[in-house]
Amino acid sequence: MPRYSHCAGVGVALLGALLSPASMAKPIAFAGGTTAMVEYGAGTMEEAQVFFAPTHRYSVGAGYLKLDSDVDGSERNIAYARANLLAKRWNLEAAQANVFAWGGAGGASGSDFSGGAFTGNAGAQADYETRRVYASLKTDLYDSSEFTHRIDTLQLGIAPYAHEYEELAVWLLVQGRTYTGNLYRGTEWAALLRVFKGSVWIEAGVTEDGNLQSMVMVNF
Repeated sequence: MPRYSHCAGVGVALLGALLSPASMAKPIAFAGGTTAMVEYGAGTMEEAQVFFAPTHRYSVGAGYLKLDSDVDGSERNIAYARANLLAKRWNLEAAQANVFAWGGAGGASGSDFSGGAFTGNAGAQADYETRRVYASLKTDLYDSSEFTHRIDTLQLGIAPYAHEYEELAVWLLVQGRTYTGNLYRGTEWAALLRVFKGSVWIEAGVTEDGNLQSMVMVNF
Protein backbone atom coordinates (compact mmCIF):
# COMPACT_ATOMS: atom_id res chain seq x y z
CA MET A 1 0.00 0.00 0.00
CA PRO A 2 1.40 3.49 -0.84
CA ARG A 3 2.57 5.45 2.19
CA TYR A 4 0.21 8.39 1.53
CA SER A 5 -2.80 6.02 1.39
CA HIS A 6 -1.82 4.49 4.71
CA CYS A 7 -1.46 7.93 6.32
CA ALA A 8 -4.84 9.03 4.96
CA GLY A 9 -6.48 5.90 6.35
CA VAL A 10 -4.91 6.50 9.76
CA GLY A 11 -6.10 10.11 9.69
CA VAL A 12 -9.69 9.14 8.94
CA ALA A 13 -9.65 6.48 11.67
CA LEU A 14 -8.22 8.95 14.20
CA LEU A 15 -10.85 11.54 13.29
CA GLY A 16 -13.57 8.94 13.74
CA ALA A 17 -12.24 8.10 17.19
CA LEU A 18 -12.08 11.75 18.21
CA LEU A 19 -15.60 12.52 17.00
CA SER A 20 -17.34 9.26 17.89
CA PRO A 21 -18.72 10.48 21.24
CA ALA A 22 -20.36 13.45 19.48
CA SER A 23 -21.88 11.01 17.00
CA MET A 24 -24.14 9.85 19.81
CA ALA A 25 -26.41 12.81 19.00
CA LYS A 26 -27.25 11.25 15.66
CA PRO A 27 -29.95 8.70 14.76
CA ILE A 28 -27.21 6.19 13.80
CA ALA A 29 -24.30 5.73 16.20
CA PHE A 30 -22.25 2.75 14.95
CA ALA A 31 -22.72 -0.61 13.21
CA GLY A 32 -24.22 -3.22 15.51
CA GLY A 33 -25.10 -0.65 18.16
CA THR A 34 -28.36 0.22 19.90
CA THR A 35 -29.20 3.80 20.81
CA ALA A 36 -31.77 4.70 23.48
CA MET A 37 -32.83 8.32 23.97
CA VAL A 38 -35.23 10.15 26.26
CA GLU A 39 -35.93 13.88 25.83
CA TYR A 40 -37.99 16.09 28.12
CA GLY A 41 -39.15 19.61 27.39
CA ALA A 42 -41.42 20.91 30.14
CA GLY A 43 -44.69 22.19 28.73
CA THR A 44 -43.93 21.34 25.09
CA MET A 45 -42.68 17.86 24.20
CA GLU A 46 -41.49 14.54 25.61
CA GLU A 47 -39.96 11.85 23.43
CA ALA A 48 -38.40 8.39 23.78
CA GLN A 49 -36.65 6.43 21.03
CA VAL A 50 -34.80 3.13 20.61
CA PHE A 51 -32.92 2.32 17.40
CA PHE A 52 -30.73 -0.58 16.30
CA ALA A 53 -28.16 -0.10 13.52
CA PRO A 54 -27.26 -3.25 11.52
CA THR A 55 -24.69 -1.10 9.67
CA HIS A 56 -23.39 2.46 10.02
CA ARG A 57 -25.63 3.42 7.09
CA TYR A 58 -29.08 2.82 8.57
CA SER A 59 -30.98 2.01 11.74
CA VAL A 60 -34.51 0.86 12.59
CA GLY A 61 -36.59 1.22 15.70
CA ALA A 62 -39.53 2.86 17.40
CA GLY A 63 -40.43 5.99 19.29
CA TYR A 64 -43.08 7.76 21.34
CA LEU A 65 -43.78 11.50 21.20
CA LYS A 66 -46.02 13.56 23.47
CA LEU A 67 -46.80 17.13 22.44
CA ASP A 68 -48.55 19.71 24.63
CA SER A 69 -49.86 22.91 23.07
CA ASP A 70 -48.79 26.11 24.77
CA VAL A 71 -51.52 27.87 22.76
CA ASP A 72 -54.79 26.01 23.42
CA GLY A 73 -53.79 23.21 25.85
CA SER A 74 -54.40 20.38 23.37
CA GLU A 75 -52.34 17.19 23.60
CA ARG A 76 -50.92 14.70 21.09
CA ASN A 77 -49.62 11.18 21.79
CA ILE A 78 -47.83 9.58 18.84
CA ALA A 79 -46.27 6.10 18.72
CA TYR A 80 -44.31 5.22 15.58
CA ALA A 81 -41.86 2.86 13.87
CA ARG A 82 -39.07 4.46 11.87
CA ALA A 83 -36.05 3.80 9.65
CA ASN A 84 -33.06 6.20 9.59
CA LEU A 85 -30.58 6.58 6.72
CA LEU A 86 -27.12 8.13 6.63
CA ALA A 87 -27.49 9.89 3.27
CA LYS A 88 -24.05 11.51 3.14
CA ARG A 89 -20.94 11.83 5.31
CA TRP A 90 -17.87 14.00 4.87
CA ASN A 91 -14.72 13.04 6.80
CA LEU A 92 -12.70 16.23 6.64
CA GLU A 93 -9.17 16.88 7.92
CA ALA A 94 -10.32 18.09 11.34
CA ALA A 95 -14.11 17.87 11.14
CA GLN A 96 -17.02 15.69 10.17
CA ALA A 97 -20.31 16.58 8.48
CA ASN A 98 -23.41 14.42 7.97
CA VAL A 99 -26.82 14.40 6.36
CA PHE A 100 -29.45 11.99 7.71
CA ALA A 101 -32.99 11.30 6.52
CA TRP A 102 -35.77 9.19 8.02
CA GLY A 103 -39.32 8.06 7.54
CA GLY A 104 -41.90 6.00 9.36
CA ALA A 105 -45.51 5.67 10.44
CA GLY A 106 -47.63 4.99 13.47
CA GLY A 107 -50.75 5.96 15.31
CA ALA A 108 -51.80 8.97 17.35
CA SER A 109 -54.44 10.05 19.83
CA GLY A 110 -55.35 13.57 20.85
CA SER A 111 -57.36 15.52 23.37
CA ASP A 112 -59.25 17.35 20.64
CA PHE A 113 -60.34 14.37 18.49
CA SER A 114 -61.76 10.93 19.18
CA GLY A 115 -60.25 7.57 18.34
CA GLY A 116 -56.87 7.03 16.72
CA ALA A 117 -55.32 8.57 13.64
CA PHE A 118 -52.76 7.01 11.28
CA THR A 119 -49.71 9.28 11.35
CA GLY A 120 -46.78 9.52 8.96
CA ASN A 121 -43.34 10.71 10.03
CA ALA A 122 -40.55 12.14 7.88
CA GLY A 123 -37.51 14.23 8.65
CA ALA A 124 -33.89 15.10 8.05
CA GLN A 125 -30.83 16.35 9.93
CA ALA A 126 -27.66 18.09 8.78
CA ASP A 127 -24.73 18.60 11.15
CA TYR A 128 -21.13 19.74 11.27
CA GLU A 129 -18.67 19.20 14.11
CA THR A 130 -15.07 19.64 15.13
CA ARG A 131 -13.60 19.13 18.59
CA ARG A 132 -14.53 22.72 19.47
CA VAL A 133 -17.54 23.69 17.29
CA TYR A 134 -20.89 21.99 16.71
CA ALA A 135 -23.86 22.93 14.51
CA SER A 136 -27.02 20.94 13.76
CA LEU A 137 -30.29 21.63 11.95
CA LYS A 138 -33.14 19.10 12.20
CA THR A 139 -36.69 19.02 10.87
CA ASP A 140 -39.30 16.44 11.93
CA LEU A 141 -42.79 16.22 10.39
CA TYR A 142 -45.81 14.35 11.79
CA ASP A 143 -48.86 14.32 9.54
CA SER A 144 -52.33 12.77 9.93
CA SER A 145 -55.92 13.47 8.93
CA GLU A 146 -56.42 15.22 12.30
CA PHE A 147 -53.24 17.33 12.56
CA THR A 148 -49.95 18.32 10.98
CA HIS A 149 -46.98 19.30 13.14
CA ARG A 150 -43.43 20.09 12.11
CA ILE A 151 -40.67 20.58 14.69
CA ASP A 152 -37.55 22.42 13.51
CA THR A 153 -34.52 22.47 15.82
CA LEU A 154 -31.28 24.45 15.46
CA GLN A 155 -28.34 23.84 17.81
CA LEU A 156 -25.09 25.80 17.91
CA GLY A 157 -22.38 24.81 20.36
CA ILE A 158 -18.85 25.52 21.46
CA ALA A 159 -16.52 23.45 23.65
CA PRO A 160 -14.37 25.26 26.26
CA TYR A 161 -11.59 22.76 25.52
CA ALA A 162 -10.83 20.10 22.92
CA HIS A 163 -11.48 16.77 24.62
CA GLU A 164 -9.56 13.61 23.91
CA TYR A 165 -11.24 10.30 23.16
CA GLU A 166 -12.76 8.69 26.30
CA GLU A 167 -12.31 11.93 28.27
CA LEU A 168 -15.22 13.92 29.67
CA ALA A 169 -16.45 16.35 27.00
CA VAL A 170 -18.27 19.57 27.85
CA TRP A 171 -20.25 21.74 25.45
CA LEU A 172 -22.20 24.99 25.79
CA LEU A 173 -25.14 25.24 23.40
CA VAL A 174 -27.88 27.55 22.24
CA GLN A 175 -31.00 25.86 20.89
CA GLY A 176 -33.83 27.38 18.89
CA ARG A 177 -36.96 25.33 18.19
CA THR A 178 -40.17 26.12 16.30
CA TYR A 179 -43.43 24.14 16.24
CA THR A 180 -46.15 24.34 13.61
CA GLY A 181 -49.78 23.35 14.09
CA ASN A 182 -50.75 25.67 16.94
CA LEU A 183 -48.33 24.20 19.48
CA TYR A 184 -46.15 27.19 20.37
CA ARG A 185 -46.02 30.85 19.37
CA GLY A 186 -42.68 32.01 18.01
CA THR A 187 -39.33 30.33 18.63
CA GLU A 188 -38.54 28.45 21.84
CA TRP A 189 -34.96 29.35 22.81
CA ALA A 190 -32.91 27.40 25.34
CA ALA A 191 -29.42 27.51 26.86
CA LEU A 192 -28.00 24.02 27.38
CA LEU A 193 -25.03 22.29 28.97
CA ARG A 194 -23.97 19.08 27.24
CA VAL A 195 -21.62 16.52 28.79
CA PHE A 196 -20.69 13.06 27.57
CA LYS A 197 -18.16 10.36 28.22
CA GLY A 198 -17.96 6.93 26.67
CA SER A 199 -21.46 5.77 25.78
CA VAL A 200 -23.48 8.17 27.93
CA TRP A 201 -24.67 11.61 26.83
CA ILE A 202 -26.52 14.11 29.05
CA GLU A 203 -27.90 17.48 27.98
CA ALA A 204 -29.79 19.87 30.26
CA GLY A 205 -30.75 23.52 30.52
CA VAL A 206 -33.63 25.96 30.59
CA THR A 207 -35.77 27.70 27.98
CA GLU A 208 -36.37 31.44 27.92
CA ASP A 209 -39.71 30.69 29.65
CA GLY A 210 -37.81 29.10 32.54
CA ASN A 211 -38.83 25.52 31.65
CA LEU A 212 -36.51 22.52 31.95
CA GLN A 213 -35.09 21.12 28.70
CA SER A 214 -33.12 17.86 28.98
CA MET A 215 -32.01 14.76 27.11
CA VAL A 216 -30.27 11.52 28.04
CA MET A 217 -28.84 9.18 25.39
CA VAL A 218 -27.04 5.87 25.81
CA ASN A 219 -25.30 3.68 23.21
CA PHE A 220 -24.77 -0.01 23.86
